[in-house]
Amino acid sequence: MKQINFVIIFILCLALALFALENTQTGTINVVPEVQVEAPIAVELVLASGIGAALAWLYSIWTHWQRLLLSSQQVRQKNVQIKELEKKVEHYQTEVQSLKLALPPMNDSLAKEAQVIIQ
Repeated sequence: MKQINFVIIFILCLALALFALENTQTGTINVVPEVQVEAPIAVELVLASGIGAALAWLYSIWTHWQRLLLSSQQVRQKNVQIKELEKKVEHYQTEVQSLKLALPPMNDSLAKEAQVIIQ
């Protein structure tokens, strides 16, 4: 996947460079009303591409942080759920042990039959 991304970025940068070489005429950029900047179209294109790349990078960082926050919340919820289930298991184990103590003792022949059935 990284190689595909590299090839795509390489092709776009190559196209940008070729386009910049062919467009050296000056163009006017209206930054805000009454503020104008004149620069070659190639420079304008490179600046616009750089700003777009920086904004895309910031957006990817933002979405990565959101995913990290969401996953950490899910992990905390799962840990709480695990602890609740462990408490239930302990409760059921003590309940089973108390029920075993309440049962009358089995004689040896019944215990052997039960072992044979289980196997």
